[in-house]
Amino acid sequence: MKVTDYFSKANGNTLVSFEVLPPLKGGGMKAIFDTLDPLMEFKPPFIDVTYHREEFIYKKRPSGYYEKTAIRKRPGTVGICASIMHRYGVDAVPHLICGGFTKEDTENVLIDLNFLNINNVLALRGDARKFDGKFIAEENGHKYALDLVRQIEDMNTGKYLDDNIENGEKTEFCIGVAGYPEKHFESPNIDFDLQITKAKVDAGADYIVTQMFFDNQKYFDYVDACRSIGIDVPIVPGLKPVTKKYQLNSLPRLFHVNMPAELVKAVEKAKDSEQVRQAGIEWCIQQCKELKAKGVPCLHYYTMGDPATIRQIAEAIF
Repeated sequence: MKVTDYFSKANGNTLVSFEVLPPLKGGGMKAIFDTLDPLMEFKPPFIDVTYHREEFIYKKRPSGYYEKTAIRKRPGTVGICASIMHRYGVDAVPHLICGGFTKEDTENVLIDLNFLNINNVLALRGDARKFDGKFIAEENGHKYALDLVRQIEDMNTGKYLDDNIENGEKTEFCIGVAGYPEKHFESPNIDFDLQITKAKVDAGADYIVTQMFFDNQKYFDYVDACRSIGIDVPIVPGLKPVTKKYQLNSLPRLFHVNMPAELVKAVEKAKDSEQVRQAGIEWCIQQCKELKAKGVPCLHYYTMGDPATIRQIAEAIF
């Protein structure tokens, strides 16, 4: 079933969903199941699985020279989605990214997903590679998530890259996209960022999942701003609790989000790592209670391989 159908059937009740990372290459499904097993009692209708682009490493050769080699450290998104659906009987939402994929690669992944009856996707540009100064698209790939949305929507109308394909099967992908309550760090301002989001919705996106935030007012203001320019799709808040003191610096640096002064004070006052974790959990619980009271369609948790923390939060909310 489509993600948006779940929202419609909920009749205003707030759903819960979780997002997981594929294990590092060489790992197995046990890591995924160990994360999700403790969380399935909360009855998430869908689970997101991230996609990670290739990275460059430098391998030393016997000659003494270093060879630049591309590797994908976390493969398996499509297979993981199929396994999740088989084990739990819930829908899986694979993330699709522009980075590292040609248009042909993207089409082939979408064909595989369609064969597997996976009809929800989250369309993202993805991050730049670690040693690149900016995002670099593949040759004959997409530079922007907007173009990825357009390709998915083309397949929903039966249009494939090969113009010789006649009567191509129409897919039924429900398309999610990212939203940024504090704007994407590459956007010059929030108004520009909102126009990009509107363009993705106009191109076929069915719902929005936000970047993590720690001040609910940022989310409420973002929703109001979206509605004011005609974006009327569901906007799902993405949530991640602070669990380590160093995250007060790393999360703003990596995700370009603001940490409220009260949260910083609570974490700084903690005497040990467990008190830090509990301070972050309590802050997230209060966020979730307020968001749920406001009738958000879903609370979407970035699990980051820490089911115990997410479970403690979910137990207080659902």
